[in-house]
Amino acid sequence: MLATAAVLTVSCVKDLEVNENEYHSKEYMFADFGKVKDIMTNAYGYLKAGFDAVGGTMTECATDDAVYANTPNTIKGFYDGSWSSSNTMDDVWSTMYEAIRACNYLLENCPEDFEVAKYLEEYGRNLEQLKNYPWEAKTLRAFFHFELLKRYGSIVIADRTFTTEEVGSLRQSDYATTASWIAEELEEAAQYLPETYSGTYYSELGRVTKGFALALRSRVLLYAASPLNNPDGESAPYVAAAKAAKKMLDANSTGTFGLTDESFSGESKGIIFGIRLGADNAFERANFPAGYEGGHSGVCPSLNLAEAFDKADGTPFNPAADADALLDGSLRDPRFAKTLLFNGAVFKDQEVETFYGGRNGLPLAEASPTSFYLRKFLNEATVLSAGNTSSYQHMWPVMRLSEVYLNYAEALFEATGNPSFKGTLDGTSFTMSPVEAVNKVRSTCSVPGFPAGIDAATFRTRLRNERRVELAFEGHRFWDIRRWKEGDVTKDVFGLEIVRNEDESLTVTKTAVQSRIWDDKMYFYPIPEVERHKNVNLNQNYGW
Repeated sequence: MLATAAVLTVSCVKDLEVNENEYHSKEYMFADFGKVKDIMTNAYGYLKAGFDAVGGTMTECATDDAVYANTPNTIKGFYDGSWSSSNTMDDVWSTMYEAIRACNYLLENCPEDFEVAKYLEEYGRNLEQLKNYPWEAKTLRAFFHFELLKRYGSIVIADRTFTTEEVGSLRQSDYATTASWIAEELEEAAQYLPETYSGTYYSELGRVTKGFALALRSRVLLYAASPLNNPDGESAPYVAAAKAAKKMLDANSTGTFGLTDESFSGESKGIIFGIRLGADNAFERANFPAGYEGGHSGVCPSLNLAEAFDKADGTPFNPAADADALLDGSLRDPRFAKTLLFNGAVFKDQEVETFYGGRNGLPLAEASPTSFYLRKFLNEATVLSAGNTSSYQHMWPVMRLSEVYLNYAEALFEATGNPSFKGTLDGTSFTMSPVEAVNKVRSTCSVPGFPAGIDAATFRTRLRNERRVELAFEGHRFWDIRRWKEGDVTKDVFGLEIVRNEDESLTVTKTAVQSRIWDDKMYFYPIPEVERHKNVNLNQNYGW
């Protein structure tokens, strides 16, 4: 598969320059269709699924959505005060520039044709792929730049291969400049990328499409418009983000990309681009609840997240008044039971017991400290019994259609302050209101929509909550709380203490699980000190 292909020759070069001595000659590397495809595949190989994004687990464990039950717990470096420019977390600076360089290598050397092969039977089909490669590489290069941008804030735009002499003198571009450049790159690539690979003779999945380029552009521009990067709340960046999301949604409205409005917690037909992994059971082994054979608990959702899911009637859950609905999936938004495992839920044909002394509860080793376990992404059919294991393929959703609807809703609302806005902005007619966009997402999972006439403050709160539950455990929460400048909410993480009484009734008590360190400097990562030793022109981020 493209996303998990072995890393080829290109990836062995370090820093930002290319040393031809570490390659075969360019003439050799670009001598035929097969070799060029290997180079393209290598660029895809830098994509990383979020199942084990940091320290072998998901970034949600560094937010208020989850805690990590296992030891050693390396992800705690995000919130225990040990994070620094010399003790880095999620340090992708060097890796992403390697990925960018792999893309530049193809962009700068990819031939337009191999006329010597024109009499071969597969010539036309190979040429079709070859013409796509520069646009795929350009899109991936934009994606890798954004992975750097959202972490570090100001980065070097590597729009070409640099010489050894140049590397030490490169300077960073600010957030707005870089985001604008990325958006322009994606807009150009979208004009030439195919809408789908379905129906082609090679039908290779896991390759970037026009839909992905347009959708990613909406994400990039929304981040640039958000409070962290647009502190004055100027409306123009939000209008640009709304237009970008609308462009993608309009293009898909006729079925161009073969996408349907389907919640990922359902059948996931709305995946615009995903990273396909080979058959494996590592994610299940890491995250099956304690008490199930082979399970180690891993990612344990918090009470904070559990309370974020609405009730089944579409109204917000109220901890003070809705105690009966706390551990009853039938009384909640259906996404609740598809995302979390809770006391009384059924998993692998047995009832989950997270009460104290229960089959899956404390004091059992590695039992969830929150009384919740992860459900989303787990393949329930996986068997972890010694000598009888089974494995299944997994897909990491890099971009889903639901996100684009939510990007649209947020951008258009923040541009206008009106949840029901329909009208013209900057020459573009918006015929779907922010409320209607959110309700498109909610309708896919049979949750009643937001009411007509909802006020602005309530809409903003509920919209942000909608992102939280719809995109749970897809790697968004970590970045959303940063771009919204809500880092303080990650400090206190809660769970439940559940005791089963003699009459088998339950006494349920909210309990503090973790109190974490937050400092506003954490809105951006520190530039790794080792990189600043290589290039003294790199400015360190505030507070680091």
